[in-house]
Amino acid sequence: MTWSTPATLRAQVQRLWDRGELLRARVGEGPAWPLRLAFKAPTAADLADRFDAVRAWAGAVTAAAHVRFEWREWAHRVQGRQRLPVAAFVDSLADALAIVGQARAAATFRTLWDATAAAQPALLPWLTRRPLPALALADRWSRLLAVVGWLRTHPRPAIYVRQLDVPGVDSKFVETHHGVLGEWLDLVLAADAIDATATGTAQFARRYGFREKPLRIRFRALDPALPTLPGCRGAPDVTLDAASFADLALPIERVFVTENEINFLAFPPVARAIVVFGAGYGWDALARAAWLTRCGLHYWGDIDTHGFAILDGLRGHFPHVASFLMDRSTLLAHRLHWGEEPLPIRHDLPRLTAAEAALYDELRFDRIRARLRLEQERVGYGWVTAHFGGAPLA
Repeated sequence: MTWSTPATLRAQVQRLWDRGELLRARVGEGPAWPLRLAFKAPTAADLADRFDAVRAWAGAVTAAAHVRFEWREWAHRVQGRQRLPVAAFVDSLADALAIVGQARAAATFRTLWDATAAAQPALLPWLTRRPLPALALADRWSRLLAVVGWLRTHPRPAIYVRQLDVPGVDSKFVETHHGVLGEWLDLVLAADAIDATATGTAQFARRYGFREKPLRIRFRALDPALPTLPGCRGAPDVTLDAASFADLALPIERVFVTENEINFLAFPPVARAIVVFGAGYGWDALARAAWLTRCGLHYWGDIDTHGFAILDGLRGHFPHVASFLMDRSTLLAHRLHWGEEPLPIRHDLPRLTAAEAALYDELRFDRIRARLRLEQERVGYGWVTAHFGGAPLA
């Protein structure tokens, strides 16, 4: 039997709620009333053949609260004229909200709408598009509006988010709500108050003119003869902000970049060279140092698909970078230390050399072993130092 039931009628109204239609109706947009529901009723043949079932169905379905039914009379050959529901309607928004038990939530949404209309009317289209996400933010709404209002008054403030002086708002609150605040600020702020080149929640601060935590670069001098900072001797381990690193003026010819901290600390001495502790896929800090283009630049990463992807990304900033100990001979010489890469990548990497691309293909297509990797810290130290005993690196 596929006749309508109170549950199927309620499900239709629930779908309207789930799509935000009932909340939009609460502020003047949404379905027209009365709303006709899809309604499956017994046929004349059902009445003739299953009279008792039809009568029981009619009693059950018409017990649905807040639904109005349209009736029709039928002539039954034994029971005479019978009156049955043939259509169902919800007459008002109040009835629809009562059916799904959301009258209080809809009243809350109306409160949010009124507060927004008074404080930031440019956000009303966002509320219309995303009524349910708005409702989920009801307990934070006034603070979110306050942040937007503050930034309208103080565009591109050039302070840290920690210094934002809005009651009830701290840096953690702003970080937690980067997504919604970004959507709102794009609607409210003038175009010259937004850095359109900064996208995504990770670049929230730069997009809206807050100061960012300085990117830092850690490096070691590999040659004790290199000049050092005052008070430092030998081959010190130094960390500088990216701007200071970009202004560094040292008589060096080579720069090695490695992803592993122990490799960074144990890197062998090399004349007129430094080693940099890498930053994975994030090369923005290094990219500011134009002087790196005048040095031999060498990258040492894991021999796995992600290691080659990082190398490919670094070449996007420094096309001349050479890989170091990321070759087939190093891989095959360390079979006892092979491991497994959890989530290999498979896409093409256009900046690899022919030899690198050949090894990358062997890894991404599992030609040697499935998900093969050799982590850089598993390369023998003697193998590392031996590479400085022969011909110098290009």
